[in-house]
Amino acid sequence: MDAEPRTLLVKIFGKDHPGITSSLFETLAEDALDVVDIEQTVTRGRLTLCVLIPAPVREGDLRARLHRWAEAERLDMEIISGSGDNRPRGEGRSHVTVLGSPLKADAVAAIAGRIAATGANIDRIFRLAKYPVTAIELQVSGVETDKLRAELAPESAARQIDVAVQQAGLMRRAKRLVVMDVDSTLIQGEVIELLAEHAGCLDEVAAVTAAAMRGELDFAESLRARVALLEGLEASAIEAVRDQVRLTPGARTLVRTLKRIGYQVGIVSGGFTQVTDVLVERLGLDYAAANTLEVVDGRLTGRVVGDIVDRPGKALMLRRFAADAGVPLSSTVAIGDGANDLDMLNAAGLGIAFNAKPVVREAADTAVNFPFLDTVLFLLGLTREEVESADAADEA
Repeated sequence: MDAEPRTLLVKIFGKDHPGITSSLFETLAEDALDVVDIEQTVTRGRLTLCVLIPAPVREGDLRARLHRWAEAERLDMEIISGSGDNRPRGEGRSHVTVLGSPLKADAVAAIAGRIAATGANIDRIFRLAKYPVTAIELQVSGVETDKLRAELAPESAARQIDVAVQQAGLMRRAKRLVVMDVDSTLIQGEVIELLAEHAGCLDEVAAVTAAAMRGELDFAESLRARVALLEGLEASAIEAVRDQVRLTPGARTLVRTLKRIGYQVGIVSGGFTQVTDVLVERLGLDYAAANTLEVVDGRLTGRVVGDIVDRPGKALMLRRFAADAGVPLSSTVAIGDGANDLDMLNAAGLGIAFNAKPVVREAADTAVNFPFLDTVLFLLGLTREEVESADAADEA
């Protein structure tokens, strides 16, 4: 077997300024060298540039010329001899996204330690965002995604950070439909509880809602029981509730960015069309499904019209939206917080538990426990700079 050819790793360090990369390669071009590999990063104005090249016949001349170049550019440089290219990445490749506010060094150490304990290797780390949370992404190889997710989950809980583990590959960027729950996901709070305040039965309704979200009650049964308590409420209360509804922080940014980069966005709710229709108009959503409160002679009857959008119904709507959009389920993302979202989260290509109940966090592909809905964008591999660029283009 032939020995691997000798290569040189040229590592450049120093204060970044325009023209470094072009002038370095002009220097290398004098030997008509191939480029085997290259990577460049800039952190707080400090450049790290690594170039892997074949060792030329007149290696001494190249080394001398590179050192003169580095001195002229006021940069530090190291040239390391070796053989061949980078080692092949191991089988089982994953994106590990870590969210913290703040993200502490001991948390990163703990996550890195757990990865090492599985026998995997961290091939690359870079920052996705510094606000509203610090988000970093680790590219990991050498262990299957499911095993890595199971290993990191307890450390995530112990360190009070969010860690999302997804299989690497083209499918991550192929996600093209996002479907969200509404109450306590897209918006803050529960619409039925806002209505119950107007009806004077908030405590009774809230108790049933909490039990249903924990998975202790059948959702359809619990919805009928809660809506029955609203019987006789004037329909004008619905308008008042619409005015009370507040979007979750980051919701508008999430939807606007997704739409800007070509996603379709839908909502599916165990709540009511009398509110979701307004959200569709405000946010320019593509799809929506929810229950409808029956109103007769200006008052709520205590019943809903038609089939109830419950736990199986949400998954059904996800499938319908995907079929209409021409998107395979593997290219969908579902976001929710309650037990009635579980079928939808499991059916989607990526299920995200957003500030969810424990039963939902344990069952979903990944979880976000910070109160900013736009952090979902980082799980899709977008950086804060890309989000801001989309916002700027949208405003222009």
